[in-house]
Amino acid sequence: MGMFLILYYRINSISILKFFSSKEKYNSIITFNSIMNLDEVLHYRRSVRAYDRTKLIDPERIKHYLELATLAPNSSDMQLWEFYHITQPELLAKVSRACLDQKATSTASQIVVFVVRRDWYRKHARFVLDFERENIRRYSPKERQAKRIKDRELYYGKLMPFVYARFFGILGLFRKLLVNIISIFRPMMLEVSENDMRVVAHKSCALAAQTFMIAMANEGYDTCPLEGLDSRRLKRVLKLPHGAEINMVIPCGIRDGNKGIWGERCRVPFDEVYRKI
Repeated sequence: MGMFLILYYRINSISILKFFSSKEKYNSIITFNSIMNLDEVLHYRRSVRAYDRTKLIDPERIKHYLELATLAPNSSDMQLWEFYHITQPELLAKVSRACLDQKATSTASQIVVFVVRRDWYRKHARFVLDFERENIRRYSPKERQAKRIKDRELYYGKLMPFVYARFFGILGLFRKLLVNIISIFRPMMLEVSENDMRVVAHKSCALAAQTFMIAMANEGYDTCPLEGLDSRRLKRVLKLPHGAEINMVIPCGIRDGNKGIWGERCRVPFDEVYRKI
C-alpha cells in the first residue's frame, strides 16, 4: 500500500477552530486567510452533526475530493469501491430516511455513500494487470521485465481471483484449510476466508472515505461518517445490486457554528494505545 498525505492547501476566508494544546479543545473561532498544515487539518476535522443550510458547497468540489479519495492506499490496488454522490433533494430525503433521519443527513446539502463492490474483483484484477504490464514495460529494466510481468500475471491473473472468489462460504473454508497447512512449513497469510476478504475490502474503502474527509476538512468543509443506517433500504434507494455493500454514509456541509459538535473530542490517553518496542 502506498501512503497519501495532504500536507498543504490554501483556505480562503473560512472559520476554523484553533487548537491550543493536545489536551485542550479548539476553544475559539477565528477567521483568517492562511494555509493549514496537516496537524491543523486533522484537528479541524470533526464529526459534524448539523450543517448550515444557507451555506452550500459546489458539487464539483466534492467530486474533486472524491477523485482525490481514489489515491488512498488499498489492498493489492484492487479498488473495490464505488462512490454515490447524492445531490438531488428528493433523493437526499430518501437517503436520510434510510439513515434514520439523523440530523447529520437531514441538514446536509449533499451526501456521499461509500459502497464496497467485491463483485468487481475479476474486472478490476484484469484492469490492474493490464496497467502493470504497461507500467513494467515503461519503467523496468528490459532484462527484468519478463519475470516481473510473469509475477503480476500470477498475482492478478490467478491469486486475486482465487482469494476473492465466493461460493456460500465453501471456497473460503477451502482457502483457510490450504493456508493453515502451508503455514506449518513457512509464514503464510491466514485471513483468507470469504468473511476475511470482505473485511479487507471494507478496510480499503474506509481508507478512501477517510482520505475524502481529510480533503474536505482541508478546504474548511465538514463531514460526519455514519454507520447507523438501514442498509437494505438504502441499497433499494440507490438501486444497488445484491453483491454491493454499504461501507459508510458521509453527509457533507458547512458547520453551523458549534451546533452539531458535541463538546471536546473524546480520546483515551495516548499512552494506553502507544507501544514502542
